[in-house]
Amino acid sequence: MSDNLETLRQNDPAIYAALKGEEDRQREGIELIPSENYTFPEVLATLGSVFTNKYSEGYPGRRYYGGQEYTDEIETLARERAKLVFKCEHANVQPLSGSAMNQAVYLGLLEPGDTIMAMDLSHGGHLTHGAPVSHMGKLFNFVRYVTNPGDGSIDYDKVRKDALASKPKLVLCGYTSYPRDIDYAAFKDIADEVGALTMTDASHFGGLVAGGAMKNPFDFGFDLMTTTTHKSLRGPRGGMVLCTKSLASKIDKSVFPGLQGGPHMNAVAAIAITLLKAQTDDFRNYARQVLLNAKALAQTFLEADVSLVTGGTDNHMLVVETSSSFGLDGRQAEEVLDEVNITTNKQIIPDDPNPPLRPSGIRMGTPAATARGMLEEDMRQLGAWILKCLKNSQDKNLLGEIRGEVKKFCERFPVPGI
Repeated sequence: MSDNLETLRQNDPAIYAALKGEEDRQREGIELIPSENYTFPEVLATLGSVFTNKYSEGYPGRRYYGGQEYTDEIETLARERAKLVFKCEHANVQPLSGSAMNQAVYLGLLEPGDTIMAMDLSHGGHLTHGAPVSHMGKLFNFVRYVTNPGDGSIDYDKVRKDALASKPKLVLCGYTSYPRDIDYAAFKDIADEVGALTMTDASHFGGLVAGGAMKNPFDFGFDLMTTTTHKSLRGPRGGMVLCTKSLASKIDKSVFPGLQGGPHMNAVAAIAITLLKAQTDDFRNYARQVLLNAKALAQTFLEADVSLVTGGTDNHMLVVETSSSFGLDGRQAEEVLDEVNITTNKQIIPDDPNPPLRPSGIRMGTPAATARGMLEEDMRQLGAWILKCLKNSQDKNLLGEIRGEVKKFCERFPVPGI
């Protein structure tokens, strides 16, 4: 690997410089975007391996090209490990991304125009959960449920009423910006009443399910779960579709040849590694600590009378209402924190009056910081810096001082793989 980097340095110094710059940025700053994480060193090694060279259209034992003895081995390992970790009957590990895995479910099990019930984008859902700007939102009829304006909870009686009226073929729960847990039993009862399939998009919290820190939808009789393999799982960029045996054939045909061609076998090998890691006590401890850290960070803000969407968190993320708490829109708050090497992302809040690129909040989460070994007391220190920065956003001297403190703080917590 070091020889390859030296070759890169000699032949493309501009890309090499950007790579080294990104290493420094990650090492000297704190990553709080809840969908980002530091992958395992073994995953980094595998992504740059000779598996990158191999086309493997098809599935183990049924490939379209020769020379597949080792690709069959790693994909079989990945599938069996996924079934063990998530307690499911079938696993497809080939989707190239989270969007692709969700599209594979819709296109494999439904017909265009069918109704899907999912969370509204502005209330925490994902683009692939039927946002009107997405292709899936145009192809299928999405009925979107929202959260209660008071406490941010889901009104399951209202969800049931809407399901009875719209008769969805698929009831989808899961989120990209919702700081609470899901009542899977309630969703399952609603879906059963209308004869719908049940699906959870666990992209954000799949690692926390794998580590036993959050509930597993399959324990409640769900038909499907999708999850990305990075985020809280700490693997490579990719996706998985997990499902019952009865849906296995349709899902596999939908992924290939329905939606994509050859899988990225370097990523499949890295997924297998990640799923082996997910079976360890270290990973289970990591998953629990992610939640403890999120609670600690949220409590720091609540004690300072900062408004949080849903008033707190049950998972790995929180959404700070910056407009009401600091007089800054989400873009301004994100840029202020960027100045001190704390990375967050601007975030719309429920029924946000502001446009998406200048929303009313920022979203933050603890998976990456926890991967570096940070604990609750470190979250409280981090929260104190964030409060000071957002309350004094025009004080460049103060921001410069905090940037130095953050950089020194980060020296105590090495970034995995760097």
